[in-house]
Amino acid sequence: MSDAVVAAADAPAVPIRLATAASAQSAVAALPGPLAAQARVAKFAGKSGEVVVLVGDDGPAQALAGLGDRAAAMPLRALPAKLPAGLYSLETGSDGPAAADAALAFALGTYRFDRYKPSKRESGPRLLAPAGVDLDELRAISHACALARDMINTPASDMGPRQMETIAREVAEAFGATIKVVTGDALLDENYPAVHAVGRAAVAERAPRMIEIGWGEAGPRVALVGKGVVFDTGGLDIKPSASMRTMKKDMGGAAHALALGRMVMAAKLPVRLTVLLPVVENAIAGDAMRPGDILNSRKGLTIEIGNTDAEGRLILADALARAAELEPELTLDFATLTGAARTAVGPELAPFYTDDDTLAGEIEAAAEAAEDPVWRMPLWSPYEPAIESDVADLRNDPDAWAQAGSITAALFLRRFAPKTGAWAHFDIFAWNARGRPGWPAGAETQAIRALYRVLKQRYG
Repeated sequence: MSDAVVAAADAPAVPIRLATAASAQSAVAALPGPLAAQARVAKFAGKSGEVVVLVGDDGPAQALAGLGDRAAAMPLRALPAKLPAGLYSLETGSDGPAAADAALAFALGTYRFDRYKPSKRESGPRLLAPAGVDLDELRAISHACALARDMINTPASDMGPRQMETIAREVAEAFGATIKVVTGDALLDENYPAVHAVGRAAVAERAPRMIEIGWGEAGPRVALVGKGVVFDTGGLDIKPSASMRTMKKDMGGAAHALALGRMVMAAKLPVRLTVLLPVVENAIAGDAMRPGDILNSRKGLTIEIGNTDAEGRLILADALARAAELEPELTLDFATLTGAARTAVGPELAPFYTDDDTLAGEIEAAAEAAEDPVWRMPLWSPYEPAIESDVADLRNDPDAWAQAGSITAALFLRRFAPKTGAWAHFDIFAWNARGRPGWPAGAETQAIRALYRVLKQRYG
């Protein structure tokens, strides 16, 4: 993505006045007469995402941007789509959001996925970075989010396991990190049997792989784990066509883990970072795993396959077991795992699970500050029997009586998660189901801006 927030420019900047619903009337009254008249004609009311451009003799002279009922920054993601090309500056008042948050919202709002259909807009608006804003950090965050969204938006034909590996190698090389990739049948030799089982039906050039990035030589160990199913047919329990339509995004967890890892490395946080990405295609072929099969796992637990469309937890099981071997202080995993999570909280909230109340409080506080919404869900142990099997240690499809698909998936993962420190699991959607200015339909990042704040506060 281009850098829409700039440090300096020769041209004069058009000021953007921010206003809440409560301060909109006074903001309009403070304008020069002709501009105030335009604002009144436009009925500017400070609503969330509202933008009014006021014109002078030489073009845009002032812009008004609404923040809604509270001084929220993220509504300003709507600005780039609603402003004409030019250079702008933010006027943040005492009742507005922090300058850094407002500028980041602007940067996030410039995202466009135009790989296959170039934008007809030759150039967009640019923002003069407010005084005191760490422009390098702002760009690192916005670039990492754009990388994840590009990966998720790209169809599986161009974002297979090999392409995922290439991007991971580019990120590792950019920050001087190590990277190890185990591919195909070598997964059995390296003891990743569940990753191999899920991905073995794919054609050779789309063979499954386990990607491990290591960065940092001192400090606490932090592990980031992400589900990387580049396309999910459902396997032999094949999905209906409507459900398969957006399954290019089933690698969204891996994209999130890689993006958060990129933020950590760019910030040079004093940690030992490990990013673990099990990457597969859940394809259909003669050697695809079958309902009734029993798989081994890296941890040694056996897993009965009740449904081949519950494959994400299988590859995460091996990855979390690998994380446990490293004895991390903190483990975070991300997965587009269950439809039950969407039923519970809808597409715009990221539900998360953890047994650690301190970590949960840190996440909730950071999510509120970053305007990156999450919702804690219960790891309800009485549902554990739903994932027990009569013929194996676990089953991957819970008994129907539980009726808590996201919770039982989290309970399954908890069996494999590290015990040496705190662990949190995020059952994300990674998608804007409805397009609106600043949030175009398609890929979206969830929770990682909040978690970056958590990591900065813990270790920065």
